[in-house]
Amino acid sequence: GVLRILLTPYTAVGKMDEQHEAVGGSFATFNDLRLQGKLCDVVIRVDDVEFNIHKVVLCSCSPYFRALFDTCWTNPEKKVYNIPGLSSHMMHLIIEYVYTHSVPVTEENVEELLAAADQFAVEGVVDACCEFLEKQLCSENCIGIWKFVDIYYCPALRHKAYLFILHHFEEVATCEEFLQLSVEQVADIIQRDDLNVKHESSVFEAIVHWISHSPEDRKHHIAMLLSKVRLALMNAEYLLNNVKNHVLVKNNPGCRLIIINALTAMVDNSGSNLNYKNPVSCPRLPHAILLAIGGWCGGSATNVIEAYDSRADRWAILTNIWERPRAYHGTAFLNGMVYCIGGFDGNTRFNSVRKFDLGTRTWHEVAPMHSRRCYVSVAVLDGCIYAIGGSDGHRRLTTAERYEPQTNQWTWLASMHEQRSDASATTLHGKVFICGGFNGNECLATAECYDPETDQWTLIAPMRSRRSGVGVITYRGYIYAVGGFDGASRLQSVEVYNPVINVWRNAPAMFNPRSNFGIEVLDDMIFVVGGFNGFSTTFNVECYDYNTGDWLEVHEMRIFRSAVSSCVVHGLSNIAEYATSRDALALPSVDEDSDEDFYRSDESI
Repeated sequence: GVLRILLTPYTAVGKMDEQHEAVGGSFATFNDLRLQGKLCDVVIRVDDVEFNIHKVVLCSCSPYFRALFDTCWTNPEKKVYNIPGLSSHMMHLIIEYVYTHSVPVTEENVEELLAAADQFAVEGVVDACCEFLEKQLCSENCIGIWKFVDIYYCPALRHKAYLFILHHFEEVATCEEFLQLSVEQVADIIQRDDLNVKHESSVFEAIVHWISHSPEDRKHHIAMLLSKVRLALMNAEYLLNNVKNHVLVKNNPGCRLIIINALTAMVDNSGSNLNYKNPVSCPRLPHAILLAIGGWCGGSATNVIEAYDSRADRWAILTNIWERPRAYHGTAFLNGMVYCIGGFDGNTRFNSVRKFDLGTRTWHEVAPMHSRRCYVSVAVLDGCIYAIGGSDGHRRLTTAERYEPQTNQWTWLASMHEQRSDASATTLHGKVFICGGFNGNECLATAECYDPETDQWTLIAPMRSRRSGVGVITYRGYIYAVGGFDGASRLQSVEVYNPVINVWRNAPAMFNPRSNFGIEVLDDMIFVVGGFNGFSTTFNVECYDYNTGDWLEVHEMRIFRSAVSSCVVHGLSNIAEYATSRDALALPSVDEDSDEDFYRSDESI
């Protein structure tokens, strides 16, 4: 079939580059000789088009041609070789690559070029085509690419295309390509633990959509496919009204027992203990995990890390392998690493930065910042980490610096207009925005943005409320400023900034006032985690759903903490290590012999 991909001009350099560079300009010399028709020792003929080439050059890149030229069945005096099964244009591109080490890959030629490169085992061109197709992956074409590369030896791309299907299933299931899957392929996809769906109802609707494409041929598959759906995770009303009473389900006797088992499991799981060993009620793995790292708990800084699994709506405490506590620090997720930046342990204000390798679950020290920064604001933009403002223990800072992981270096940036500690930062439209904070005398309503291209800060419209210990996050193209301290009380109010018109407006307030909390976007909702409510630290968590305009209660953390920093990690091959264990019959609770005061402290600073 024809792949649906976006047109993006692309010229790739293959894996042979380093080998070619090692021999200096030899291949450039060979190419000049080829173009002049000199010293060529063989002719390749395709579609009556002849290509004069050097045997040794083609052999260096292609096992196919080495076997063709160097076999006992081939006459060593043979000068002309007819190559069937491809066009002269494809042969031209292959030869050009062999001599120049680059190939133009386009929407128009990628299918035919990959077939030719696979035929001749030209690894560099195969890699170039796979890289091009990977860049074009989208909901409309990922199934086509997954099926297409299965014909050739492209295991890495096939795996990435399949993961794309799983991770974007709700969008993929509405596309034309989904309707062309076989029943075995549909069943394999929807039964997987790592299928990324917020609501199990979308899996049922995908099945109905697939069957409706060819109902007479497919309707008898409903029972088998329905058995792959985690029906007990659905809303009971939806299960009864939309699933049980659907014409496909009602008319298939095999579905009756499936529905009964789901309803039974739903009743069994109505308490606090969830039976994860029952396939019909076992939550799928999340695509992303929310981490809450460090903070202030029990009268001191903590090093505890908790991981929130949105599919199970539970928090789990990770094994403590970070030896030093931090509070009032910043956290950033970048290139598969979690960076903890600056902060305070009750005695020392840090300029140190540590990164956590989510694959190996080990911590590593990286280059320190130029300044000590407690109450620091952190943001990520274009592969770099920004550390802005804070306090060094003597003064509130206007300074900012940027970290580049490739060089492991921090660079000074232009200073802000205001001293800011206990502010919060985010990124939008290629700029860094920072809002609120404390300047040593008063809580701030002011906000400003940084443009990396000009290295300048610009004041934007001030917020409607003064907010220190505020949470600031980009969400659906706007900047949300949530909670904080106005100098008199902790806030539960929320306001939203529109960068196009430079105006703030009010948004629905949280259930609970809080300052110095974690804030992140997960599953297209804003999550606020922990903090200080004016009287005590809290383990309370809630989330904001733009679609409904409502704040929703979320399962609380397992410890009280303020001055906590959070980040969302995604794209992990070992995501199951950070999710709630699916092998457990009941979710774990805090150990009975643990220090209850540590987990339930009301103290804060």
